[in-house]
Amino acid sequence: MISVVLLSAGRHPVSGATVLPRLEAQAIRLATGLGEAVGLHAGPDAAAVADALGHGLSRIVHVPLPAEVDPVPALSACLAAMAPALILAGRRGQGGDETGMVPYALAQALDCLLIPDVVALAVGDAGDLSLDQTLGRGARRRVTLRGPVLATLHPDAPAPLPFAYGQARRGAIETVAGDPDPSAAPVPALEERPYRRRPKLVKGAPSGGSAAERLRAATGEAASGGGRLLVRPEPDEAAREILAHLRRIGVLAPPTREPR
Repeated sequence: MISVVLLSAGRHPVSGATVLPRLEAQAIRLATGLGEAVGLHAGPDAAAVADALGHGLSRIVHVPLPAEVDPVPALSACLAAMAPALILAGRRGQGGDETGMVPYALAQALDCLLIPDVVALAVGDAGDLSLDQTLGRGARRRVTLRGPVLATLHPDAPAPLPFAYGQARRGAIETVAGDPDPSAAPVPALEERPYRRRPKLVKGAPSGGSAAERLRAATGEAASGGGRLLVRPEPDEAAREILAHLRRIGVLAPPTREPR
């Protein structure tokens, strides 16, 4: 099975040097474990993604495009011609615009499924794909389907393979013709604004109540259901108060009276 890994020109957050984003290196490891893996990059220079060869790729397809041009049309045309069963990408770029919208725009252009936050891949005997998707807090969901499918990697995926200089020298970069008129698809204009903290909405706060009532609703005192505040109580007194509270909320049955 042929898999395609989308590559982007990342920037180191401290030095600003060109680096391969870690999520894309993780995607290369998963793709090479399934069979043949090919890298795909659309940008002005293929040297920005050449390090991907040292992480396991044997070939990179480069579509020359100016830096200010939207890469989605060129990537979708190249992917439609390659017709891979699996396309892997990072959740977002590193050091650039980092919008995270390229995988979704590609999935819409190719009319294929998109599975986000994948941490593991496998191929069944019938050729179907099994993708493990993380749901947060340790929960995972396995999705079994047939390609083509586009999946984005989660940081919890296996760590990338170490860089091998000899493998990077043996790899090849193939340049293909892109859109003859790339100016027809400019990058959408983005507006940058300074971050502004928004006020948090307090659930259950009375709209027309007093300041004391709103404070009790914000601190949770209103939903506490009563009870006494004990500061460093004796063990017997604390136990009696806990039992009384459990009986009030219905966890324990009321005490039974012994017959006289």
